[in-house]
Amino acid sequence: MLIAADKFKGSLTAVQVAERVTAGLRRVVPDVGVEALPVADGGDGTVDAAVAAGFERREVRVTGPVGDEVTAAFALRGGTAVVEMAEASGLQRLPGGVFAPLTASTYGSGELLRAALDAGARTIVFGVGGSATTDGGAGMLSALGARFLDAEGEPVAPGGGGLADLASADLSGVDPRLGSVEFILASDVDNPLTGPKGAPAVYGPQKGAVPEDVEALDAALGKFVVVLEETVGPKAAEYAASPGAGAAGGIGFAALLLGARFRPGIEVMLEVLGFAPALEVATLVITGEGSLDEQTLHGKAPAGVAAAARAADKEVVAVCGRLALPPQELGRAGIRRAYPLTEAEPDMAKCIADAGPILERVAEQIARDFLQ
Repeated sequence: MLIAADKFKGSLTAVQVAERVTAGLRRVVPDVGVEALPVADGGDGTVDAAVAAGFERREVRVTGPVGDEVTAAFALRGGTAVVEMAEASGLQRLPGGVFAPLTASTYGSGELLRAALDAGARTIVFGVGGSATTDGGAGMLSALGARFLDAEGEPVAPGGGGLADLASADLSGVDPRLGSVEFILASDVDNPLTGPKGAPAVYGPQKGAVPEDVEALDAALGKFVVVLEETVGPKAAEYAASPGAGAAGGIGFAALLLGARFRPGIEVMLEVLGFAPALEVATLVITGEGSLDEQTLHGKAPAGVAAAARAADKEVVAVCGRLALPPQELGRAGIRRAYPLTEAEPDMAKCIADAGPILERVAEQIARDFLQ
């Protein structure tokens, strides 16, 4: 049995999901062989998944999204670093959970990338998602040596709102080591930077942006692109319109400017975590996440796991807190059956509060259905 599930957000980490499913399976079939491979799609939890797969956890003090110092981690194995932008610039780093849609900065994410370079990384997998920011990655670029100045020659204020005052950009001081590493932008988001499907319009409200803020941020990021065109040429506009540019408040755009290659997050992470060799010896794959819904089908971890398993002719079932997909949609995704916690406990509040024990009961049912 190969357990390759993502976190149940707000209830269980991916590691805890694997532990609970294993416990439930073994309660029914004590000697069942289980391999746990917690997965993530590039968003929050990506570093934890890498550490669970054998990477070394490295911690560093960096600048949080609103300027306070936070302890963030990246994962390192050999010459490969897994860097999760949410570790430095994620919603969970906002003091008291108070949104800062116009001023939150990705500066700490740049510091985290620099720490990975200092540690000798030759390949950087940059997982983006769960951000508190909509600054187009300007803060990250600043931490790596770029300069963004207003008409008076002073640095613009942090955050996407500050880019409204941008008059000039200088990327000549960007850390040259980035040019000699393989830099992979790992995301499940393919939005462009601006416009109706851009970062401010689609994701800004999740970060506290009211309609006026969304409009201001979209205009500021548009100005950011125009000024960068004067610095780096027409490729700035090309990158802004590229899939993934709008990921994590536009940090994808900045990563593309730095030479990153955009790839679906779960696809990259399955490679990094060693999913293929684990899959070879599996007879059944158990994947899952907190909510199996329409979003799952668009690049989320369970869909990626199921696609890879189906290509290897392996059967897949899923565990989840909540199921919002009909059986035919699950089947098209390569998932034979889903086991939501709500089947064992109809009270959603209890499912969230007692997710671990309920998940063990669900896993017992999987064992009865497939192992007896």
